[in-house]
Amino acid sequence: VQLVESGGGLVQAGGSLRLSCEASGLTFSTYSMAWFRQALGKERERIAHISWSSTYYADSVKGRFTISRDNAKNAVYLQMNSLKPEDTAVYFCAARLRGVTRYEYWGQGTQVTVSS
Repeated sequence: VQLVESGGGLVQAGGSLRLSCEASGLTFSTYSMAWFRQALGKERERIAHISWSSTYYADSVKGRFTISRDNAKNAVYLQMNSLKPEDTAVYFCAARLRGVTRYEYWGQGTQVTVSS
């Protein structure tokens, strides 16, 4: 199984980025997907999750970030708008099977840096 993130980079505060995560080696439609981030010196936090019928957002990103998936492309996306310097982190996508609480598969991460 591989999860490969892309789309990170350097952006000014107030700008937007769209992260992508392409999955291979798994039956994508049977997995729920999530985006996590880890800032320097901080714990990894889950910021968005998408299953078959619902989405979840952490309060820190609610109203600014949107998670979506395309099962035909085995991909999950994170549209990030109104970015803030505190959004600077390494962003990871993760997958977990229906009925399982632990995220089993992780990508390698992509760096997002927001300048003030």
